[in-house]
Amino acid sequence: MADDERLICPSSALVDSGLGVRFEVEYFGEPAPAFAVRYRGRVHAYLNRCAHVAMELDWQEGVFFDADGRDLLCSTHGATYDAASGRCVGGPCNRGLLKLRVEERNGMVFFTGFEDD
Repeated sequence: MADDERLICPSSALVDSGLGVRFEVEYFGEPAPAFAVRYRGRVHAYLNRCAHVAMELDWQEGVFFDADGRDLLCSTHGATYDAASGRCVGGPCNRGLLKLRVEERNGMVFFTGFEDD
């Protein structure tokens, strides 16, 4: 078990293309907002920071998906990201979201660290 592993939420809190769950991580020694969503049956998590301008994506807590429930959307600037990879797919973003590692086991979702790019 990793030293920085910690519980995010019960698995049941994440419904496919539904509301996300916000949580906090330490990023470069500072607290930073993050979120987890379920897309096509898998849990994905990202730093809650738009790649266009460092603002949180959700203007209503937990609302990260576009109206179709397919892509993640920055509610301020309209930057659009692939829900499974965090890759920029439209709007004013030139790079993707910072992906976090998560594990789902025993009915719970855990943060386990940062993805290596």
